[in-house]
Amino acid sequence: MTNPFEDPDGTYLALINDESQYSLWPAFVDVPAGWTIVHPQDTRQTCLDYINQHWTDMRPQSLIDAMDGKP
Repeated sequence: MTNPFEDPDGTYLALINDESQYSLWPAFVDVPAGWTIVHPQDTRQTCLDYINQHWTDMRPQSLIDAMDGKP
């Protein structure tokens, strides 16, 4: 069995959590609590492209807020 996160022929979702961190997620696996779908089921590469385009700051949102002086 291949790793479901590395299957080039699989279908995936792009997810985001409350810390604005992204995840590539196999479409056949339930979305875990605390994560939201931001790109619908698509090819692995398309989801990775979406994540790479949108996740430009690797810092967690709480760190960004703290550095900006937000409570």
